[in-house]
Amino acid sequence: MGKVNRLVCVKCGKTYPFGAYITCPACGLEGILDVEYDYDLARRALTEEPLRVRSQANMFRYLEILPVDEVPSQMLRVGWTPLYRFDRLSEAVGHSQLYLKDETVNPSGSLKDRASAVGIAVALREQRSTVACASTGNAASSLAVLAASAGLSSYIFVPEDIPLAKLYQIATCATKVFRVRGTYEDAFDVATGAIARWNWFNRNCAINPYLVEGKKTCSLEIYEQLGYRAPDWIVVSVGDGCIISGQYKAFKELQILGEIPHLPRLLAVQAEGASPIVDAFNSSGEVSPVRARTIADSIRVGKPRNWRKALRALKNTQGVAVKVSDDEILDSISLLGHRCGIFAEPAGAAGFAGFLKARKAGIISADETVVVIITGSGLKDPSSVEPKIQIVEIEASEDAVEQHLS
Repeated sequence: MGKVNRLVCVKCGKTYPFGAYITCPACGLEGILDVEYDYDLARRALTEEPLRVRSQANMFRYLEILPVDEVPSQMLRVGWTPLYRFDRLSEAVGHSQLYLKDETVNPSGSLKDRASAVGIAVALREQRSTVACASTGNAASSLAVLAASAGLSSYIFVPEDIPLAKLYQIATCATKVFRVRGTYEDAFDVATGAIARWNWFNRNCAINPYLVEGKKTCSLEIYEQLGYRAPDWIVVSVGDGCIISGQYKAFKELQILGEIPHLPRLLAVQAEGASPIVDAFNSSGEVSPVRARTIADSIRVGKPRNWRKALRALKNTQGVAVKVSDDEILDSISLLGHRCGIFAEPAGAAGFAGFLKARKAGIISADETVVVIITGSGLKDPSSVEPKIQIVEIEASEDAVEQHLS
């Protein structure tokens, strides 16, 4: 692992050797670490010409800037998800250069598979047999699914209001699921204590610095799929702050490698009832915990753990942060479904709702290239769309169909 130079605390700036810690010992859980690589080494491999001939159609095609040396041989394939541009959607919203990065096709149905894949690869390298995490749902699903495929045990902690579809997916694949009577924050605290007590591998992305490295591969793919260039905007729904941090890291490293001249701007989108990062960014302050309330369970986070990286990402990209209502999220689910055939969960569609708001406000110009990341599948939480769907009940006859159509 000579390609990793050091770990850097985003709070105090202290540096540590690779593998020494997962959080800064001087700052505790607040001391989230960054992974820095030997970029001279990576520069020789991650340029356009070598990338064009790589055969790996998965996220591990970027090994030079990932904290692992090899791909787990028995794990499900993650990454190289499609980047779409739908004319019908572009016409409907009046924006020609609009792209959707569809993360719903990953093994468990969300972008979180990218983080879990790296986490499992690190756990295998360390010869760990058990991995664990706390999650609102998607991180837990991804860990359960990928751990099972790689032959590892998984212990999962979820809040009591987790959508049943996610709970069933987790319970089908995980070794043990603990449904905590309380919020995500409660589940996170219980999991943190249990992980330390039984020395399980910690998959919590807001603590383990190697997990964000997996999430950045989404934007490394976007760079390739756009023809080896950066878009003007990347739009991301935000909960703990890990996904937006990963997308920033991808483009920052591409800039360090000399592959792009400037960073794309980031648009952070949170639900109105769970917006501590948006509020902190727009007030130039630190994050204050809130009691999170939103239909979008995957971003229903009142006490985000990775907020420093998220705010840094927004600041360093001249980014913008907006809130959207639950009704705007549900409308976006319908629009994506009718115009594109993509069924997004509420958190997966929140980014698109934020794009529409930013476009209407003139924050995003009509001629700018925009990529909206659809982070998770609607099959994760199908009951959430019930207020917006219409189903016609008829008798079993063609006449009944004709009567309705007329």
